[in-house]
Amino acid sequence: MKQKIIMKLLAGMAGLGIALGAVTVHASPEKDRQELTKYYTDKYPNIKVEDYVYGALAFEPDAKAQYDAIMEFPPFDSQVEAGRKLWETPFKNGKTYASCLPNGGKMIAGNYPIFDEAKGKVVTLIDAINDCRTANGEEAYKVGDKATLGQLTAYMRTLSDGMLSNVKVEGPKATAAYEDGKKTFFSRKGQLNFACASCHVQNAGVHLRSELISPAVGHTVHWPAFRGGDNLVQLQQRYMGCFKSVRAVSAPQGSTTLNNLEYFHSALSNGLPLKASVFRK
Repeated sequence: MKQKIIMKLLAGMAGLGIALGAVTVHASPEKDRQELTKYYTDKYPNIKVEDYVYGALAFEPDAKAQYDAIMEFPPFDSQVEAGRKLWETPFKNGKTYASCLPNGGKMIAGNYPIFDEAKGKVVTLIDAINDCRTANGEEAYKVGDKATLGQLTAYMRTLSDGMLSNVKVEGPKATAAYEDGKKTFFSRKGQLNFACASCHVQNAGVHLRSELISPAVGHTVHWPAFRGGDNLVQLQQRYMGCFKSVRAVSAPQGSTTLNNLEYFHSALSNGLPLKASVFRK
Protein backbone atom coordinates (compact mmCIF):
# COMPACT_ATOMS: atom_id res chain seq x y z
CA MET A 1 0.00 0.00 0.00
CA LYS A 2 2.79 2.44 0.94
CA GLN A 3 4.62 1.76 -2.32
CA LYS A 4 1.42 2.29 -4.26
CA ILE A 5 0.85 5.66 -2.58
CA ILE A 6 4.41 6.77 -3.25
CA MET A 7 4.28 5.74 -6.90
CA LYS A 8 0.98 7.56 -7.39
CA LEU A 9 2.30 10.70 -5.78
CA LEU A 10 5.59 10.61 -7.64
CA ALA A 11 3.69 10.30 -10.88
CA GLY A 12 1.56 13.27 -9.87
CA MET A 13 4.66 15.43 -9.36
CA ALA A 14 6.26 14.36 -12.66
CA GLY A 15 4.77 17.36 -14.45
CA LEU A 16 7.02 19.56 -12.32
CA GLY A 17 10.08 17.48 -13.12
CA ILE A 18 10.29 16.25 -9.53
CA ALA A 19 11.54 12.78 -8.71
CA LEU A 20 9.92 12.35 -5.30
CA GLY A 21 6.89 13.44 -3.39
CA ALA A 22 4.03 12.57 -1.10
CA VAL A 23 1.33 14.95 -2.23
CA THR A 24 -0.56 15.30 -5.47
CA VAL A 25 -0.26 18.25 -7.84
CA HIS A 26 -3.17 20.70 -7.39
CA ALA A 27 -4.70 18.73 -4.52
CA SER A 28 -6.38 20.78 -1.81
CA PRO A 29 -4.27 21.72 1.22
CA GLU A 30 -6.33 19.38 3.37
CA LYS A 31 -5.79 16.53 0.89
CA ASP A 32 -2.05 17.23 0.90
CA ARG A 33 -2.02 17.16 4.71
CA GLN A 34 -3.96 13.91 4.82
CA GLU A 35 -1.76 12.19 2.23
CA LEU A 36 1.47 13.20 3.95
CA THR A 37 0.14 12.19 7.35
CA LYS A 38 -0.85 8.80 5.96
CA TYR A 39 2.59 8.39 4.42
CA TYR A 40 4.26 8.98 7.81
CA THR A 41 1.81 6.89 9.83
CA ASP A 42 2.16 3.97 7.39
CA LYS A 43 5.94 4.20 7.66
CA TYR A 44 6.03 4.75 11.45
CA PRO A 45 2.79 3.26 12.85
CA ASN A 46 4.02 3.41 16.46
CA ILE A 47 4.46 7.20 16.46
CA LYS A 48 1.39 9.25 17.25
CA VAL A 49 0.52 12.08 14.88
CA GLU A 50 0.26 14.48 17.82
CA ASP A 51 3.93 13.76 18.62
CA TYR A 52 5.01 15.25 15.28
CA VAL A 53 5.02 18.62 17.06
CA TYR A 54 8.32 17.49 18.61
CA GLY A 55 9.92 17.09 15.19
CA ALA A 56 12.77 14.60 15.01
CA LEU A 57 12.50 14.06 18.78
CA ALA A 58 9.38 11.98 18.12
CA PHE A 59 11.66 9.27 16.71
CA GLU A 60 14.13 9.24 19.63
CA PRO A 61 12.74 8.62 23.14
CA ASP A 62 16.12 9.30 24.77
CA ALA A 63 16.48 12.64 22.98
CA LYS A 64 12.89 13.52 23.91
CA ALA A 65 13.71 12.82 27.58
CA GLN A 66 16.73 15.13 27.32
CA TYR A 67 14.51 17.79 25.74
CA ASP A 68 12.00 17.52 28.59
CA ALA A 69 14.79 17.94 31.14
CA ILE A 70 16.17 21.03 29.40
CA MET A 71 12.69 22.56 29.10
CA GLU A 72 12.29 22.46 32.90
CA PHE A 73 14.88 25.28 33.08
CA PRO A 74 15.08 26.70 29.55
CA PRO A 75 18.43 28.37 28.78
CA PHE A 76 16.71 30.91 26.56
CA ASP A 77 14.29 32.52 29.02
CA SER A 78 16.21 35.80 28.87
CA GLN A 79 15.58 36.06 25.13
CA VAL A 80 11.85 35.47 25.54
CA GLU A 81 11.83 38.06 28.33
CA ALA A 82 13.56 40.54 26.00
CA GLY A 83 10.77 39.87 23.50
CA ARG A 84 8.17 40.60 26.17
CA LYS A 85 9.76 43.97 26.86
CA LEU A 86 9.72 44.82 23.14
CA TRP A 87 6.06 43.77 22.99
CA GLU A 88 5.05 45.93 25.94
CA THR A 89 7.07 49.03 25.00
CA PRO A 90 4.66 51.65 23.56
CA PHE A 91 5.28 53.27 20.19
CA LYS A 92 5.99 56.98 20.10
CA ASN A 93 2.27 57.61 19.59
CA GLY A 94 1.45 55.69 22.78
CA LYS A 95 -0.09 52.67 21.06
CA THR A 96 1.21 49.12 21.32
CA TYR A 97 1.40 45.98 19.20
CA ALA A 98 -1.69 44.71 20.98
CA SER A 99 -3.63 47.70 19.70
CA CYS A 100 -3.15 46.88 16.02
CA LEU A 101 -3.05 43.10 15.88
CA PRO A 102 -6.16 40.87 15.89
CA ASN A 103 -7.36 39.82 19.35
CA GLY A 104 -4.63 41.90 20.95
CA GLY A 105 -2.05 39.51 19.50
CA LYS A 106 -3.32 36.57 21.56
CA MET A 107 -4.11 33.17 20.01
CA ILE A 108 -3.44 34.38 16.47
CA ALA A 109 -0.03 32.93 15.54
CA GLY A 110 -1.59 29.69 14.34
CA ASN A 111 -3.47 31.59 11.63
CA TYR A 112 -0.22 32.75 10.01
CA PRO A 113 0.90 32.92 7.29
CA ILE A 114 -2.29 34.38 5.86
CA PHE A 115 -3.08 35.39 2.29
CA ASP A 116 -3.98 39.08 2.20
CA GLU A 117 -6.38 39.60 -0.71
CA ALA A 118 -5.96 43.38 -0.62
CA LYS A 119 -2.18 43.07 -0.95
CA GLY A 120 -2.40 40.05 -3.23
CA LYS A 121 0.32 38.18 -1.33
CA VAL A 122 1.16 35.98 1.63
CA VAL A 123 1.67 37.81 4.93
CA THR A 124 3.71 36.11 7.66
CA LEU A 125 3.55 36.91 11.37
CA ILE A 126 6.78 38.88 10.92
CA ASP A 127 5.13 40.90 8.15
CA ALA A 128 2.16 41.59 10.44
CA ILE A 129 4.50 42.90 13.14
CA ASN A 130 6.26 45.23 10.72
CA ASP A 131 2.92 46.36 9.26
CA CYS A 132 1.85 47.24 12.78
CA ARG A 133 5.02 49.26 13.30
CA THR A 134 4.79 51.25 10.08
CA ALA A 135 1.07 51.91 10.62
CA ASN A 136 2.04 53.58 13.89
CA GLY A 137 4.86 55.68 12.49
CA GLU A 138 7.72 53.36 13.43
CA GLU A 139 10.40 51.98 11.14
CA ALA A 140 10.04 48.35 10.12
CA TYR A 141 12.51 45.97 11.69
CA LYS A 142 15.01 44.31 9.38
CA VAL A 143 13.78 40.86 8.46
CA GLY A 144 16.13 38.30 10.01
CA ASP A 145 17.17 40.51 12.95
CA LYS A 146 17.29 38.13 15.91
CA ALA A 147 17.52 40.91 18.50
CA THR A 148 14.21 42.44 17.44
CA LEU A 149 11.92 40.36 15.25
CA GLY A 150 13.39 37.11 16.53
CA GLN A 151 12.86 37.91 20.20
CA LEU A 152 9.51 39.57 19.53
CA THR A 153 8.09 36.62 17.61
CA ALA A 154 9.46 34.20 20.22
CA TYR A 155 7.46 36.05 22.86
CA MET A 156 4.41 36.48 20.62
CA ARG A 157 4.27 32.74 20.07
CA THR A 158 3.89 32.26 23.83
CA LEU A 159 0.63 34.23 23.55
CA SER A 160 -0.62 31.51 21.18
CA ASP A 161 0.93 28.48 22.87
CA GLY A 162 -1.34 25.47 22.36
CA MET A 163 -3.41 27.11 19.64
CA LEU A 164 -4.16 24.73 16.80
CA SER A 165 -2.52 25.63 13.50
CA ASN A 166 -5.26 26.99 11.25
CA VAL A 167 -3.73 28.30 8.02
CA LYS A 168 -6.46 29.01 5.46
CA VAL A 169 -6.04 28.74 1.69
CA GLU A 170 -9.13 30.21 0.07
CA GLY A 171 -9.58 31.67 -3.40
CA PRO A 172 -7.57 31.39 -6.62
CA LYS A 173 -4.78 33.81 -5.67
CA ALA A 174 -4.21 32.13 -2.31
CA THR A 175 -4.23 28.75 -4.00
CA ALA A 176 -1.66 29.94 -6.53
CA ALA A 177 0.63 31.09 -3.70
CA TYR A 178 0.17 27.76 -1.93
CA GLU A 179 0.98 25.84 -5.12
CA ASP A 180 4.08 27.98 -5.64
CA GLY A 181 5.23 27.08 -2.12
CA LYS A 182 4.52 23.42 -2.83
CA LYS A 183 6.59 23.59 -6.00
CA THR A 184 9.53 25.04 -4.05
CA PHE A 185 9.20 22.31 -1.42
CA PHE A 186 9.32 19.50 -3.98
CA SER A 187 11.78 20.98 -6.49
CA ARG A 188 15.29 19.60 -6.48
CA LYS A 189 18.00 22.24 -6.32
CA GLY A 190 21.66 22.86 -5.66
CA GLN A 191 24.74 20.81 -6.45
CA LEU A 192 23.42 17.97 -4.27
CA ASN A 193 20.15 17.91 -6.24
CA PHE A 194 18.01 17.76 -3.09
CA ALA A 195 14.49 19.04 -2.48
CA CYS A 196 13.01 19.95 0.90
CA ALA A 197 10.98 16.76 0.47
CA SER A 198 14.14 14.68 -0.04
CA CYS A 199 14.81 15.09 3.67
CA HIS A 200 11.47 15.85 5.30
CA VAL A 201 9.35 13.36 3.35
CA GLN A 202 11.55 10.66 1.86
CA ASN A 203 14.07 10.58 4.73
CA ALA A 204 11.94 11.67 7.68
CA GLY A 205 12.97 9.61 10.70
CA VAL A 206 16.33 8.76 9.10
CA HIS A 207 19.78 9.91 10.19
CA LEU A 208 21.59 12.00 7.58
CA ARG A 209 25.11 12.44 8.85
CA SER A 210 24.56 13.20 12.55
CA GLU A 211 21.10 14.70 12.17
CA LEU A 212 17.80 12.85 12.56
CA ILE A 213 15.37 14.29 10.03
CA SER A 214 11.97 15.61 11.11
CA PRO A 215 8.69 15.12 9.22
CA ALA A 216 7.18 18.05 7.34
CA VAL A 217 3.87 17.60 9.18
CA GLY A 218 4.22 19.32 12.57
CA HIS A 219 7.45 21.01 11.52
CA THR A 220 6.28 24.63 11.58
CA VAL A 221 4.49 24.69 14.94
CA HIS A 222 7.61 25.31 17.04
CA TRP A 223 9.45 28.16 15.30
CA PRO A 224 11.34 30.27 16.11
CA ALA A 225 13.40 27.66 17.94
CA PHE A 226 16.44 27.94 20.18
CA ARG A 227 19.24 25.72 18.94
CA GLY A 228 22.00 24.51 21.22
CA GLY A 229 20.91 26.76 24.08
CA ASP A 230 19.89 30.35 23.36
CA ASN A 231 20.74 30.62 19.65
CA LEU A 232 17.44 31.85 18.24
CA VAL A 233 16.64 30.63 14.71
CA GLN A 234 13.64 31.77 12.70
CA LEU A 235 11.88 29.42 10.29
CA GLN A 236 13.00 31.21 7.13
CA GLN A 237 16.56 31.35 8.45
CA ARG A 238 16.33 27.57 8.68
CA TYR A 239 15.10 27.40 5.09
CA MET A 240 18.12 29.41 3.98
CA GLY A 241 20.41 27.09 5.96
CA CYS A 242 18.90 24.07 4.23
CA PHE A 243 19.42 25.62 0.80
CA LYS A 244 23.03 26.34 1.72
CA SER A 245 23.51 22.73 2.87
CA VAL A 246 22.51 21.41 -0.56
CA ARG A 247 24.72 24.08 -2.17
CA ALA A 248 21.87 26.08 -3.60
CA VAL A 249 21.35 29.85 -3.62
CA SER A 250 18.37 30.74 -1.44
CA ALA A 251 15.88 33.51 -1.98
CA PRO A 252 16.15 36.07 0.85
CA GLN A 253 14.03 36.07 3.97
CA GLY A 254 10.72 37.80 3.45
CA SER A 255 10.78 37.11 -0.29
CA THR A 256 7.71 35.88 -2.15
CA THR A 257 9.42 32.50 -2.64
CA LEU A 258 10.11 31.87 1.05
CA ASN A 259 6.79 33.37 2.19
CA ASN A 260 4.93 31.04 -0.17
CA LEU A 261 7.05 28.11 1.01
CA GLU A 262 6.16 28.95 4.60
CA TYR A 263 2.48 29.19 3.60
CA PHE A 264 2.46 25.68 2.08
CA HIS A 265 4.65 24.23 4.83
CA SER A 266 2.51 25.68 7.63
CA ALA A 267 -0.76 24.43 6.16
CA LEU A 268 0.59 20.86 6.46
CA SER A 269 0.45 21.22 10.26
CA ASN A 270 -3.17 22.35 10.48
CA GLY A 271 -4.89 20.85 13.49
CA LEU A 272 -1.69 20.44 15.51
CA PRO A 273 -0.97 22.68 18.53
CA LEU A 274 1.71 25.36 18.55
CA LYS A 275 4.71 24.74 20.82
CA ALA A 276 6.19 28.09 21.77
CA SER A 277 9.86 28.59 22.67
CA VAL A 278 11.42 25.17 22.24
CA PHE A 279 14.96 23.83 22.38
CA ARG A 280 16.58 21.97 19.53
CA LYS A 281 20.12 20.60 19.13
